[in-house]
Amino acid sequence: MSLRTLLLACAALASSAAAEPAPQPITLGESYTVPSQVMSTERTINVYLPADYAKDTKSYPVLYLIDGGVDQDFVHVVGASVIGAASGRQQDAIIVGIATKDRRDELTRPTADPALLAKYPTAGHSERFRRFIRDEVKPLIAARYRTNGTDGVIGESLAGLFIAETWLREPDLFGSYAAISPSLWWDNAALSAAASALAGKAQDGHRLMIATAEEGAEEAGFDASFLTALGPRREVCAVPHPEYTHATIYHAVVPAALQFLFPTPEKLDPQYGFTTGCPEPAAPGEGG
Repeated sequence: MSLRTLLLACAALASSAAAEPAPQPITLGESYTVPSQVMSTERTINVYLPADYAKDTKSYPVLYLIDGGVDQDFVHVVGASVIGAASGRQQDAIIVGIATKDRRDELTRPTADPALLAKYPTAGHSERFRRFIRDEVKPLIAARYRTNGTDGVIGESLAGLFIAETWLREPDLFGSYAAISPSLWWDNAALSAAASALAGKAQDGHRLMIATAEEGAEEAGFDASFLTALGPRREVCAVPHPEYTHATIYHAVVPAALQFLFPTPEKLDPQYGFTTGCPEPAAPGEGG
């Protein structure tokens, strides 16, 4: 190959490379590594801001997502919220993903069950995780972002159990609650046994959605026992989904759960089928 031919070939390659568009990163949100005194370790908090957040000065409600790591539920819940807000199904919201590390440690109450202790020796520190949210996560979000005082929490499985327990033991921690397929079987359904004594006026104004899947007769019994213990309450909405399993319910019902947590002021057009299975609140953000 002559020198001229070689130079022409190199020029052609350079021109081709220059013509290719440079890839740009897709930014979904912001991530914090928080040195937590409560948890005695560094923790990850992921934050999604609505598309118009940087363009306006308005304040937004906040969704706290348990199991909110990027490799957990952060991405799919953000996606559902973006679509829900764009279609007018729900209010736009700041999403705070609280990543978990050891879910049995962080999301369950102490147990004396020897079988559970043998299988999950670190379990039983949900109160500490609640303290982490109350004393470190929520103050961080309030200090850094424009929040409007309305918030809600969502989670599935053990996170759903944590949410149901929080609604009972510390209802003022969040404005409204969505527990998806909660693991009410934990510790021989101890939360259901305690529910009637814990439920009272403290939960007034704090709406709770419990969405359940088809998980067999035993799990259905746990769900029924919990709801029976609560008795009839206007704040509590149980939505059975026999068409889903524990493995399929979360992605399917998140849009309805977000509508429940952050309803819009406007009545939704029935033709779109935007239903939650729950009575409509008296006003948007009730209990926030």
